[in-house]
Amino acid sequence: MQAALEVTARYCGRELEQYGQCVTAKPESWQRDCHHLKMSIARCTSTHPVIRQIRQACAEPFEAFEECLRQNESAVGNCAEHVRRFLQCAEQVQLPQSSTTVEAPHPAS
Repeated sequence: MQAALEVTARYCGRELEQYGQCVTAKPESWQRDCHHLKMSIARCTSTHPVIRQIRQACAEPFEAFEECLRQNESAVGNCAEHVRRFLQCAEQVQLPQSSTTVEAPHPAS
């Protein structure tokens, strides 16, 4: 269930960490005060092929999740079902094997 988050953390971990710290530090005003950090995550994720594929394939559940967040700014826990649906979709996304794996060199005999 953590596939999408793991990919994002692998390639955009610094941005995620900064955003998380900001949200934690500003529980009353994180939507406004941390917006620039949310945008830095968006810039990072928009350049990675796996994340781009997930965004394309899972646009509908992701948009529903974002809408839920907008409607529940003070109670984001209400969006847990939206997160679950998005992550279920993201787990199903796979790129062609040639773009996600690298052949290891064969040891010399």
